[in-house]
Amino acid sequence: MEKIFGKTQGLKKSELKKLSNLYRRRVPKERLLTPELAHTLAALSAEMGRPVALLLDREGRVVRVGVGDAKDLPLPEGARTERRLSGYRLLHTHLAPGGFSRPDLSVLFLNRLDSLAALEVEGGQPGLLHVAFLSPPKAEEEDWRILPPRPFHQYLDFDLWAEVNALEEELARQARVLEIQDGGRERAILVGVDRGEGPEAEAALEELAELTRTAGGVVVRKVLVYRLELDPRYLVGLGKLEELKSLAYHENASTLIFSLDLTPTQAREIEGATGLKVLDRTQLILDIFALHAKTPEAKDQVELAQLKYLLPRLVGKGKELSRLGGGIGTRGPGETKLEVDRRRLQERIVHLTHRLKGYAERREEARRQRRRRGVPLIAVVGYTNAGKTTLLSALARGGEPGEDKLFATLRPLTRRGFLPGVGEVLFTDTVGFIRRMPETLLEAFRATLEEVREADLLLHVLDASEDGALGRYGVVEELLRELSVEAPRVLALNKADRAAPYDLYYLQERLGGVAVSALKGTGLPALREALAEALLRAGVRPQAWAQYT
Repeated sequence: MEKIFGKTQGLKKSELKKLSNLYRRRVPKERLLTPELAHTLAALSAEMGRPVALLLDREGRVVRVGVGDAKDLPLPEGARTERRLSGYRLLHTHLAPGGFSRPDLSVLFLNRLDSLAALEVEGGQPGLLHVAFLSPPKAEEEDWRILPPRPFHQYLDFDLWAEVNALEEELARQARVLEIQDGGRERAILVGVDRGEGPEAEAALEELAELTRTAGGVVVRKVLVYRLELDPRYLVGLGKLEELKSLAYHENASTLIFSLDLTPTQAREIEGATGLKVLDRTQLILDIFALHAKTPEAKDQVELAQLKYLLPRLVGKGKELSRLGGGIGTRGPGETKLEVDRRRLQERIVHLTHRLKGYAERREEARRQRRRRGVPLIAVVGYTNAGKTTLLSALARGGEPGEDKLFATLRPLTRRGFLPGVGEVLFTDTVGFIRRMPETLLEAFRATLEEVREADLLLHVLDASEDGALGRYGVVEELLRELSVEAPRVLALNKADRAAPYDLYYLQERLGGVAVSALKGTGLPALREALAEALLRAGVRPQAWAQYT
């Protein structure tokens, strides 16, 4: 006997047998139903006193039989294909007069059904038939289009195949327009959560947008959800997820990116409820690191961070684990099957940790050689995309050009430079910081960040043109305290040419620092003097020949 879904408790064996026989039914693909099927469903519903639901594929084959409302009948795994619609239609009975309920229409929309039909049952006979379809994303109607209810026999000649094809063509046309417009990049909706932080939550959402663009995505909408208590299952609640699903449909977005880290359960449930790819902030940052990792060491560091993030999320992650390389959040080592590769993941983590230890030992040897030579080391630190690499290039010989991207630098780049009254110095670039830096990244890059702890002086680069500059300064200083960095600092207020005069004055009043523009070269002589003075105060002995320069 075929499986019957839904509320089957208390049914007789004979009733279950009749329900199972429905799997043998077939409806022409261009028809909503046949007279025989309408009468059979009406009689069976009346006999059991319960609604009956059928799920049919594009060829008219019955693939699911259920007892209860439309929401009680699950779709098969993998129902969402490359098509915009699922390729399934749902036909169910109503024992009371009336049209579609809101849950019925939610089933139509959330599952992208080809069509939804409800057959009223009157005294064991089929009555009015209600029919609904999805609306195209840019239509003025709601997410669905409901046809006028009519006696079921008036819908027997309705051309369902033509209706579905027309809708598919319109969906595909709109998708092509957006794909050309976005250059094939992934379209994402960003979801921020305000737990009473106010402006801080808004700033976090703006930063998430910057991260998404750096990862190669297109931000189509930013949604800030005010919620003091987080839903342990859906984070922002099932009702809000339905709104986001509707928004994604209208914006042709395939990805939801959350500003908070999701638990494995939340990620699985949100993906199941929306049918969209779901990422959190940490996954996005890890993906950007994977995108920018060029050297063997940087690649190993990023892979280690990704595997440590993935390992506790293996349990219960389900079909999501089969995603391999295809958009934001899938770069790097990829994702593995649940049981088979758990041990391999742990072995890989041990192997990467050992290799990174070797890199750290070689870097420590290089530091010892530098100390023997007595050349002062200046570590360039700051919030990501503050202009650290560009400033290092302006101060040192042989620096590399910077990029206007988050986390563009992942390896510690060390270059020689010269400071008046001090002589030769070494400038070393570091990984950019960010608020709520993922712990897995801090662990993986800890050996690299040893350069900061060993430095004689820190050059803290702050983007003075950024609205939240003061907050970003605090984030970097807090992370430096966590890393037990005690070296003296010199603050460079970078991008001064793009900052508003009052904002620049306010930052100098609050923090001090030297206003510079690494791109235009303004303020660099004053910065070199400030660096030299700080090194001399710290006890660095100038090279004899440099005292007269």
